[in-house]
Amino acid sequence: MQASRARLFKEYKEVQREKAVDPDIQLVCDDSNIFKWTALIKGPSETPYEGGVFQLAFAIPEQYPLLPPQVRFLTKIFHPNVHFKTGEICLDILKNAWSPAWTLQSVCRAIIALMAHPEPDSPLNCDSGNLLRSGDVRGFRSMASMYTRLAAMPKKG
Repeated sequence: MQASRARLFKEYKEVQREKAVDPDIQLVCDDSNIFKWTALIKGPSETPYEGGVFQLAFAIPEQYPLLPPQVRFLTKIFHPNVHFKTGEICLDILKNAWSPAWTLQSVCRAIIALMAHPEPDSPLNCDSGNLLRSGDVRGFRSMASMYTRLAAMPKKG
């Protein structure tokens, strides 16, 4: 557990340094528990998520970085690889393709890349995956944009 604390502390210092470098990701460590983090990520441009800000929750195991963090969306998102109710994310690096070389910051970048390039063949959200698999890209983009406006954009007035 001491090694994971040291690693997380190192990542915390890097995040503080990189704030200006990567404006699309804002990672925050819980004040009272270094094993709990949250992130705000900006929806990638030219996607139905553009303009949205999505909150992620990180639960980091004591064996980190040997085991991956558990990451889920707290903000509702219509995406084939994200469970609509729980926010669970289907991403290989969070499962069997994890490597200790990954950091919380690079996990956020991978999630942003997944938002831009969904994998409809391994869906956690079947409705979303079916739209893409059937070729209804317009229908998918319409639904994803609607949920982005409802859940991930600041309310006006």
